[in-house]
Amino acid sequence: MATSLGSNTYNRQNWEDSDFPILCQTCLGENPYIRMTKEKYGKECKICARPFTVFRWCPGLRMRFKKTEVCQTCSKMKNVCQTCLLDLEYGLPIQVRDTGISIKDNMPRSDVNKEYYTQNMEREIQNSDGSSPVGMLGKAQNPSDMLLKLARTTPYYKRNRPHICSFWVKGECKRGEECPYRHEKPTDPDDPLADQNIKDRYYGVNDPVADKLLKRASSMPRLDPPEDKSITTLYIGGLGENVTDSELRNNFYQYGEIRTITLVQRQQCAFIQFSTRPGAELAAEKTFNKLIINGRRLAVKWGRSQAAKGKEGFDEMGTGLEPVPGLPTILPPPPALEDETPANYFNLDPSGSPAVMNISLPPPPGLPTPPPPGFGSPLFHPMGPPPPPPMALRPPGQIHYPSQDPQRMGAHAAVRHSL
Repeated sequence: MATSLGSNTYNRQNWEDSDFPILCQTCLGENPYIRMTKEKYGKECKICARPFTVFRWCPGLRMRFKKTEVCQTCSKMKNVCQTCLLDLEYGLPIQVRDTGISIKDNMPRSDVNKEYYTQNMEREIQNSDGSSPVGMLGKAQNPSDMLLKLARTTPYYKRNRPHICSFWVKGECKRGEECPYRHEKPTDPDDPLADQNIKDRYYGVNDPVADKLLKRASSMPRLDPPEDKSITTLYIGGLGENVTDSELRNNFYQYGEIRTITLVQRQQCAFIQFSTRPGAELAAEKTFNKLIINGRRLAVKWGRSQAAKGKEGFDEMGTGLEPVPGLPTILPPPPALEDETPANYFNLDPSGSPAVMNISLPPPPGLPTPPPPGFGSPLFHPMGPPPPPPMALRPPGQIHYPSQDPQRMGAHAAVRHSL
């Protein structure tokens, strides 16, 4: 165990004696009633090498026993769990958290400098109220969007499973189902996740889990605003059955004035329309992949414009629809007016003027009846053309109608006389 250059008595007074460990929900387990053993000065801290109180417990049925690995002073300096060394607020490795909030805590690693730094941090922890982090972490700014997107919101109890049985891998395990270890194929030894160091995780360097999360954050999708400036509606999906209109309003009113909120309980989604486009863009930026209501992470997307909804021949994703087999083809367009052929039903001469036919209708009741043709003054509009002469007084010409043929039986005598 570590000893300082000064008196051994002073160093022994700084040994840690605690009554309960600092743990995350995953390491503590899902069972609210657990039996935990306590060993005073059981082991030395793997970071500062000072003796501390070791706690050991089983987090659940068919889970492996877990114990504290670092002292509470080292845990408070980095705000991490004493067992898994993950951040207590986001559930992420220290390297990912420090990258997200843009801090770099150069903690000394030599024995003398590390002990001096730890004593100063203990003094700062005693002067604080214990509700907020200390050191560089306490001076950090607000968390970035990357941390809120990668943060784990629910416990991950799968991390507490037993280790793989080495006898089963060699084919020599004889305990069968009574074996407390897992009978599974081990992972590839060349996998970077198979080589993890507790000190590298604490100092935030060469952490394979952190490298994997940072690569995931770099390839994470973004929500770009649409080009149509008239769209001010956001789509909220995955609401569940208990989300109300007031809960949505309480989460979105801070970004801008809300015009309408439409809840669709059957589809478990909602549409929130803002009065202005800047308010909708701010809400989409602040809530995309970060909106959590009643423990559920909700999906946030932009709504579609009315022009895109009414566009025929396109589906919701904007791709063209395939034609349905068996339907009749499209009718050809009608011919143009210039190409239309005249309907000459009576074989009239196209060069001559068409015949004018006057069809007189009977007058309405109460008016005098006009005289028959030939017995009264001709009634015609003074500006219009004169009426054609009677059939008997017309000069002989080309026969147009079959009834005017003099050789036809039943033809009028005046027609025969004129010809």
